[in-house]
Amino acid sequence: MRKPFSLQPLLNLAVLKNESATRELGERNRQQDDAQTKLETLQQYRKEYQSRLQESTRNGMTQADLRNFQKFINKLDAAIEQQRKVLEQRKQSVQLGRGEFHTTQRKLKSFTTLEDRHIEAQKKGDAKSEQLALDEHSGRFAAYRMLNADDKKH
Repeated sequence: MRKPFSLQPLLNLAVLKNESATRELGERNRQQDDAQTKLETLQQYRKEYQSRLQESTRNGMTQADLRNFQKFINKLDAAIEQQRKVLEQRKQSVQLGRGEFHTTQRKLKSFTTLEDRHIEAQKKGDAKSEQLALDEHSGRFAAYRMLNADDKKH
């Protein structure tokens, strides 16, 4: 008779935690990718605006227009710096998520290994019981044949 795996509730919990950590890591990776894309967009926009400023300067522009360009570029620089900080935070979050994911994977693997050992022990026990039953049956059959052989001699 098979015994249930006594750690099954913990294995189920480990599976759920691993699935949750997997989803969380995926979300953190997506957030990091979004932050990286936004930073690249801001940097590209600044580069384009800087080119416009240089072109407008060559073609001549008023002091007011020059100040407006410079103010806007300064705002872009501030936004870029802020986005770099956001990206760094997202990278740290991904690292933390990876650590959590690896921890849940190790726990899950440990419980899975224990479950595999339990199943193997159950199989060995079943095989042993089956062999004992077969040996007992063979012994009875041999004894029955010997009794029948002795009865035929008399």
